[in-house]
Amino acid sequence: MNVKVIDWEKLDWKKELSNNVVSIRQLKEYVDISDEEEQKLLEVSRIHPVNIPRYYLSLIHTDDPFDPVRKMCFPSVDEFVIDGSMGETTSDPYGDDKHDKENGVLHKYDYTALLVANEYCAMYCRHCFRRRSVGRPKDQEGRRFDGAVRYITEHPEITNVVISGGDPLMLPNSVLKPLLMSLAKIDHLDFVRIGTRAPVTYPLRLFDDELIELLQEFNEKKALYVPTHFNHVNEITATSAKAVDRLRRIGITVNNQAVLLRGVNDTPEDIINLMRGLLRIGVSPYYLYQCMPVSRVRHHFQIPLKRGVEIVDRARQELDGYGKRFKFIIGHDIGKLEICGMIDNKIVLKQLHARSGYSEQSSRIIMQEVDDNAGWVDL
Repeated sequence: MNVKVIDWEKLDWKKELSNNVVSIRQLKEYVDISDEEEQKLLEVSRIHPVNIPRYYLSLIHTDDPFDPVRKMCFPSVDEFVIDGSMGETTSDPYGDDKHDKENGVLHKYDYTALLVANEYCAMYCRHCFRRRSVGRPKDQEGRRFDGAVRYITEHPEITNVVISGGDPLMLPNSVLKPLLMSLAKIDHLDFVRIGTRAPVTYPLRLFDDELIELLQEFNEKKALYVPTHFNHVNEITATSAKAVDRLRRIGITVNNQAVLLRGVNDTPEDIINLMRGLLRIGVSPYYLYQCMPVSRVRHHFQIPLKRGVEIVDRARQELDGYGKRFKFIIGHDIGKLEICGMIDNKIVLKQLHARSGYSEQSSRIIMQEVDDNAGWVDL
């Protein structure tokens, strides 16, 4: 079937998942792969599974071997590289294990609780920083969140909750509804966020009227924000724009958290086009993350910090106020660090958030010398 002519708005979102490309054999129907490369990719797929919706495949320019959309979803032999010239890697760059309170709750910052709702996404991105757990689906239908809700209720310092994953919108409505309505009853929560890449990789999920009604019902009780994850302007389509519009029409603010990725959006023009494209469909640029030093990701996706600053500074010169208001961020183990720029060979950072018990570090300025190849900072 020609995936470029499918009416994505008319499909059953659950049934369409069964048409995802989940094997190298299926992938060969869309791209030429030699027998030698096939064997290597089979080994890669055992480490981090292949999972690509037909919708996302339809965005690929098949005549371009360097297509940025393709790079984000196709497995690569580069994933064999664990350590190299960019430095060491880790499977837990954000320090999730240190802040795990069980029941899916990660409590790194006093005022924010992150609830890992599932381990499944509509697509498994090759740059995923949680790839050690994402792609190992468990029983999503019968999942309960009583323990997580109880923890959040018992910690009044928590003012907001981020529901993350995986992708929470891949949960059935019957599972999402009791979770959301339980959070709506917690007085000390100011707002809730649902982090999802569905508008980008699987927008047909947002054409489910029952889901939209559920999100609207919750948003009338407590403010709801949706941070999503567009990385390249080619991901902004008429279908994804309509999916975003369905959220905006019920009063939900949609923000974007992109990642700076080699071979995907590593030129000033890429960033300019992305930010302008987001504003065109009513999505607010929020964060641009430095790619984390993730095992099997860093050495083919991460860009040196100095080069990253050059790209961002050059892009901001041509972006208007709304386009340039995103923060260039390092999601570090110690907290979120805004990359402000370079002075000589020193990178200038401002710490935006600090771990629980280290509040004095928040808002501090950090200057650290970095060489031309440094893609991360040791603090």
